[in-house]
Amino acid sequence: MAKKNTILKEKNQISVSTKSFITSILYQGQEHELELYSKFDFSGYKKERIIQWYKLNHLGRKLDEKASLYLKMAKGWSYHAPFGGHDGIQLALGQIFRPSKDYLFPYYRDLMTVLSAGISPEEIILNGLSKDTDVAGGGRHMSNHFAKPSINIQNVSSCVSNHSLHAVGVARAIKKFNGDEIAFASFGESSTSEGYFYEAINGATLEKLPVIFVIQNNGYGISVPVTDQSANTRISDNLVGFKNLKIINCDGRDPFDSFNTLKQARDYVASGQGAALVHASCDRIGSHSNSDRHEIYRSEDELKSVKRRDPLLQFRYHILNDGILTEAEILKIEEDNRNIIFQAADLAEVAPDADGSKWSQNIVPISYFEDNDFNDFNENNSDIGEKVNLIHSINDTLKKEFRKNKKTFLWGQDISKGGVFNVVKGMPEEFGRERVFNSPIAEDSIVGTANGFTRYDPEIRVIIEGAEFADYFWPAMEQLVESSHDYWRTNGQFSPNFVIRLASGGYIQGGLYHSQNLEGTFITLPGIRVVQPAFADDAAGLLRNAIRSKGITLFLEPKYLYNFKQASTSLPSDDYIIPFGKARIRRTGKDITIITYGTAVHLSLFAADDLAKEGIDVEVIDLRSLAPWDKETVFASVQKTNKVIVAHEDKIIGGVGGEIVSEIQKNCFKFLDAPIIRVGSKFSPVGFAKNYEKIILPNQNDIKQAVLEVVKF
Repeated sequence: MAKKNTILKEKNQISVSTKSFITSILYQGQEHELELYSKFDFSGYKKERIIQWYKLNHLGRKLDEKASLYLKMAKGWSYHAPFGGHDGIQLALGQIFRPSKDYLFPYYRDLMTVLSAGISPEEIILNGLSKDTDVAGGGRHMSNHFAKPSINIQNVSSCVSNHSLHAVGVARAIKKFNGDEIAFASFGESSTSEGYFYEAINGATLEKLPVIFVIQNNGYGISVPVTDQSANTRISDNLVGFKNLKIINCDGRDPFDSFNTLKQARDYVASGQGAALVHASCDRIGSHSNSDRHEIYRSEDELKSVKRRDPLLQFRYHILNDGILTEAEILKIEEDNRNIIFQAADLAEVAPDADGSKWSQNIVPISYFEDNDFNDFNENNSDIGEKVNLIHSINDTLKKEFRKNKKTFLWGQDISKGGVFNVVKGMPEEFGRERVFNSPIAEDSIVGTANGFTRYDPEIRVIIEGAEFADYFWPAMEQLVESSHDYWRTNGQFSPNFVIRLASGGYIQGGLYHSQNLEGTFITLPGIRVVQPAFADDAAGLLRNAIRSKGITLFLEPKYLYNFKQASTSLPSDDYIIPFGKARIRRTGKDITIITYGTAVHLSLFAADDLAKEGIDVEVIDLRSLAPWDKETVFASVQKTNKVIVAHEDKIIGGVGGEIVSEIQKNCFKFLDAPIIRVGSKFSPVGFAKNYEKIILPNQNDIKQAVLEVVKF
């Protein structure tokens, strides 16, 4: 009876061996033409599971339709990417995922995935309407970016497939801690063209990590066909040369084929043999998103063909045709789903909208120093030990912090030999390769895997050498930007807890790619801290605070000062900590203030000594911390001396000095007796020849002449 009521007619029947024919079925009161290109294989599945899966599939599609309705009514969901045609692989991926155990990194089209994985219809609608109670992050992220960190469905950004590196990072932690969890990373086929996707595959296969990559191939990257993306239109064929990678292809429209495939992948990675990649062939029934008109670049025949392969209708046909349910029973399920969505919508629509007044909350986590309320902080705490240089102080602090917290890790390039500057000398030997180890020469991977690694346990701390020289860090900027808003984007639910060490600056005749300063770029990113010590004790105090704190700290090491005698100090105590945003007055004076940091601190002190011989009393403030920076100390000094110089090694244009000058002008203008002058590098690359470096980088005399100019104004 079910077959008679559902199957109205058959035409152009193909041979039985292909199990493919064209039929028409009745669904929601309308006749739909359906191409039965394959038969869903229910064997091995209990009736209850088959019914539950259909209910989930139908519920997901009705939610997708609800999203479109909200758009039409201009009530929300301003970004919507429908999943129709991806039904099978998404339903199966959500089912194979174990909530609160495994780690799931979905992408923006994964509505069905997250519904199947444990996000409720109400929570999905809350996200779509950007409500304050959205579990992904309270409306801080785009609609259709579903997440629920409390059950390990990760909040993934819009930068396609960059979460592949996060999945590799958390999989690395799983292996390091001998866990049995699995990381799943899902994305479309076109995003695999990104270089960091290949960095992720390389890292996962090199280390045999428990991660499963799921490629949902619908043939289009917005309007760009897969034929314009890859010589192999089946993307998995691009990856056959990777050792330790199990590649399995499946029909992403069919939840049973997809689930069987995912089980094979899961069993493989659980065995410890390596990572797995599941390539699911899908259709994109609708447009890429609500802002895309796919009829411009897709033919009528193609659009008709993908609709005839609609996975939901395939599923419905086979359930009825195989006698799993009657027509009346399946209609009851579908009616129940509509009521579920009505009830969820009623609750979500009256929820409070995202509160923009809370924009300043959860930008940067509270630091260790702040959290432990060190009210007795005293700079003199450092003057108790043997005299050491900057490089020894950093090395000593790293080792002590590694001994203190067994969940501290370090990786980067050339780490096993102690680093290119020997800053981590002795650490691989003392702590072993399980905690201190080399990474591939792939800066994006170095940072991205640190982000993922810290997701495994909030007590984990990672220190990375982001690049051997700061100048080589640029490929990792994508991951730094991504990580910088993780804490804000999740509304405080996840904080990447790692320190990026970078050897910065010039004066070593390094030339291009060995003399650059990046802090002017770094301070433009909300969500990260940036520090640069000029003395050994400061290096220890700032690094210790950075390692123990939640969040991301850029720890910039002026490599000219590594062995610079004047940067040496007494070795501070094992618990000596310097707060972020606290400057130090290196020299008191009454005539003019020099605000500086890093190598320029020493140049400024030398210039101040020379100027003292001419009767000019200079105050030198060492910022140490650039984001945040100590406005209170700076403003107090400006109000005292009434004249200001800002000096730094970085170029003036776009440098940190511009921000400092702007704040002084705004807050201390009435106290100024002269214009503020900035001293820094020429607006030029740093040349290799010594004569180029001498004239391009600032020197002691440049600072002295700037002071004289301001004093004589």
